[in-house]
Amino acid sequence: MSTLTSDLAQELETGRFQPDAPLPKPRRRRVKTRLGQAAMYVVLVVLLGVVLLPFIWMLSSSLKNDADVLTVPIQWIPKEFVWSNYADIWSAIPMAGYLANSALLAVVITVLQVLTGSFAAYGFSKVRFPGRDALFLAYIATIAVPWQAYMIPQYIMMQKAGLTNTFTALILLQAFSAFGVFLMRQYYMTIPDELNEAARIDGLSDYGIWARIILPLSKPALASLALLTFVNTWNDYMGPFIYLSSNELWTVQIGLRSFIGQYSAQYAMIMTGSVISIVPILAIFLAGQRYFIAGIATSGMKG
Repeated sequence: MSTLTSDLAQELETGRFQPDAPLPKPRRRRVKTRLGQAAMYVVLVVLLGVVLLPFIWMLSSSLKNDADVLTVPIQWIPKEFVWSNYADIWSAIPMAGYLANSALLAVVITVLQVLTGSFAAYGFSKVRFPGRDALFLAYIATIAVPWQAYMIPQYIMMQKAGLTNTFTALILLQAFSAFGVFLMRQYYMTIPDELNEAARIDGLSDYGIWARIILPLSKPALASLALLTFVNTWNDYMGPFIYLSSNELWTVQIGLRSFIGQYSAQYAMIMTGSVISIVPILAIFLAGQRYFIAGIATSGMKG
């Protein structure tokens, strides 16, 4: 029994216990801790509401007529639920084709970035060669260069190679990511080098160590990189807008722009398409959130 509990028992037995007396310090700390936790939860709920507010408005607008989308004050609950928007959009534009194009690009680019990023990160973290750290810093420094600075040279290169208006241009330009290499390297640095040395003693080459030891231990980081790449590719607007001119190759982000006419826009349909477009991302995140959070939490533990 603790000292605090024994003292309280003695006071009860002797009748010296006073209910109005100040609380013991440990109990005060517990009360303050609970109040602090309650305040933190209130702040988090408010922040969550602020983050979700645009999505709630988007979902509400997808069930309205065009005239009711931009009303002031905002009608959070539609006067009339226009469920037909979710049926009409598939015939108004080739929505299925746009979704298929976005999925194709997102999956292929995600696979390539995970493959190239993890392999390059292994070299920068587990293989010793002259100038390794300087080369890594130079490669990572390219993240600071804005895309607008090399957008035109890239387009000229793809045009001269005859790859404009093809998925190949987008895939080649996005198959490598300095951020992906950085993320994977930071995670690989947390894996003990003793595992590599033991594997080399057993006769494995660097390719075997990467494939049979490092990759199985890197599921959280791989999931984080895959999710970030998939979301970034799926939501990409400028890349497909610059390189894809045929309607058959458009992604869902470009396809939704077709609802914007010369004098007006079909806002309700745009919101409907936006809701449909976030469903795949939401499903993928919910399926891999455990690995995603673990990968982000551990990727910066050692540098």
